[in-house]
Amino acid sequence: MTSTAKNQMFIILNPVAGKGKALRERTKIEHFLENHQVPYTLVLTKKPGDALTIARECSLDAETMVVAAGGDGTSNEVANGLIGRHLPAPPLFGVLPVGRGNDFAFNAGVPPDLEKALNLLINRKTKDLDAGFVKGGFFPDGRYFINGVGMGFDTKVGFEAAKMKIQSGFSYILGALITLKRFEPGPLVEIRYGDTLVCLRTVLISVVNGRRMGGTFIVGPHAIINDGLLDLCFVEQTKTRRRLLQIVLQYTKGTQGTSPEVTMDRATDVHILAKEGTIAAHCDGETVCYEGTELNITIVPKALRLLCE
Repeated sequence: MTSTAKNQMFIILNPVAGKGKALRERTKIEHFLENHQVPYTLVLTKKPGDALTIARECSLDAETMVVAAGGDGTSNEVANGLIGRHLPAPPLFGVLPVGRGNDFAFNAGVPPDLEKALNLLINRKTKDLDAGFVKGGFFPDGRYFINGVGMGFDTKVGFEAAKMKIQSGFSYILGALITLKRFEPGPLVEIRYGDTLVCLRTVLISVVNGRRMGGTFIVGPHAIINDGLLDLCFVEQTKTRRRLLQIVLQYTKGTQGTSPEVTMDRATDVHILAKEGTIAAHCDGETVCYEGTELNITIVPKALRLLCE
């Protein structure tokens, strides 16, 4: 069903999200909306980048709901297409979590059950949603993110998980075990945020707007998606593989801040420079760089209006 009615729901569905799960849910989405007499347009993406282009170019007004149906990559693309569009109010942004990790949906309080998530959309309750903005690597002009930027261990885990056929957060756990086995030394980096400047060898750096990344890891246990701040967590290079494993396990509970190797803080802007070695980084699961040397990250308050509980 398609419609040009005002205040419609515009759904951008990534058919390969969740190893094809998203496409299998299409009929359920359509039946639900038709049964509730909700005018909608549903568009399928065909390749990476399509969701961003569609969201940037689709016809909408300030009350059109633009919904990302997929995983974190789909949500990231749709958000990038919406932020900065010239409307009387920030664009309305919704999520149907039919991908693999669905970290942003978790952070936004969107239920994993599809029918419950659809009910949330048609209720049209909203709250402000901040976005981050990262410059560097493959994005010298910058890219927005709504969940977080991960560097080092976290990114390498994601690269390993992406190779696996299995779905859900378990693939990230296996990816973590593979990365732990390698125990590669981290780069020497300079981290500047606010009035703070540190220089140390790190194994993992996260700059997040949301609480969870990697399907399992509570990277920013105190992060709030609309407080105008980025939550920063970085881990100094550990001496042993066993110690790194202990810290990684703490991430599953969000208790890593109790370890002396871990620093947690908040800021509106973060600058990261590799003095020795290079940085592997991602934002919302999208690769930023494999061997980068410098990243600038800032917060963009109230970038979108999020459809939520």
